[in-house]
Amino acid sequence: MSTEFNQDLLRIARQARGWSQSELSKRSGVSQANISKLENGLIGPTDDVLVSVSSTLGFPQDFFFQNDRVIGLPMSVQYRKRASVGQKAIEQLEAELNIRILHIRRLLDAAELEPELPLPRLDVDEYDGDPSRIADLVRRTWLAPSGPLRDLISWVERAGCIVVHCDFAALKVDGFTVQISDMPPCIFLNRNQPADRQRFSLAHELGHVVMHRVPSPEMEDEANEFAAALLMPPRDIRPHLSGRPLTIQRLAGLKPIWRVSMAALLVRAKTVGAITANQSQYLWRQMSSMGYRRTEPPELDFTPEQPTVLPEIIRLHLEELGYDLPDLATALRTSEDDLKALHPLPGASRRLRVVK
Repeated sequence: MSTEFNQDLLRIARQARGWSQSELSKRSGVSQANISKLENGLIGPTDDVLVSVSSTLGFPQDFFFQNDRVIGLPMSVQYRKRASVGQKAIEQLEAELNIRILHIRRLLDAAELEPELPLPRLDVDEYDGDPSRIADLVRRTWLAPSGPLRDLISWVERAGCIVVHCDFAALKVDGFTVQISDMPPCIFLNRNQPADRQRFSLAHELGHVVMHRVPSPEMEDEANEFAAALLMPPRDIRPHLSGRPLTIQRLAGLKPIWRVSMAALLVRAKTVGAITANQSQYLWRQMSSMGYRRTEPPELDFTPEQPTVLPEIIRLHLEELGYDLPDLATALRTSEDDLKALHPLPGASRRLRVVK
């Protein structure tokens, strides 16, 4: 731990609570001028100020003395955020991201990921700008069977990524990925979305991991094309969408098999040439008249896939390394309440080993 006060972490802690500088000042009794100077690195905290700010924010004092660099939101979040999302919500998202990254980095000090599958890194420009080809190569690299890709989270985690479910209830953000040099790729998903949307978002984020080193204006469309091809390969999905007239009832029947939305199946049907543009428009009008463009039939919902790697890292600490919850909270420089709010119960994966 650093012996120097990290002013960026004061801002992160304040934004995590959704407070402005003036609100923190009112709650803590520290002047807003001092808080502003602290966050800008112009002054360091006195003992009294540190105690007051720490207790008010609910972060232990040593949280503010970590030397980790604070990161901003990935470019994909900037492309995908909606205009209705306020600045405070964006700041809270960035704060939660940084706190989660801090925790994951500390947790990985005592656990080592052992990927079972390779994680291809393929530049889309080297494949004629065709994300579908890259999705096919990923499936072949993983020796994935033809047809629906069951338990996508398991495939992604076996390739060395960490998948995290987050509560983005106040945000219209489906997911995003963070790639930092000293950590495995971390994919954060909105657990408030339906299971089919979570799967597509995960495939979309995997596309970023595989294809994109540098952001580009085309990256979101490329990731969507990658996701569609990964989940619904043309040679596998086309026979299910063609041959006889495609109807809303057939789309409903295919949803639990392919574990994607009816809307995604309809888009794919046109993309792979199983239906004409006129047929597509007719089916979209039917979807609209039935209200399925807003909400698809709840009886077709399926259970969301669950990450296992992060819960297993926590289980390792609690069961094999002898930590209790207060110990783990101390190690992560957090409170027990925040620990319980941010992290899931242990899962059943066994892809980790204790670092001796």
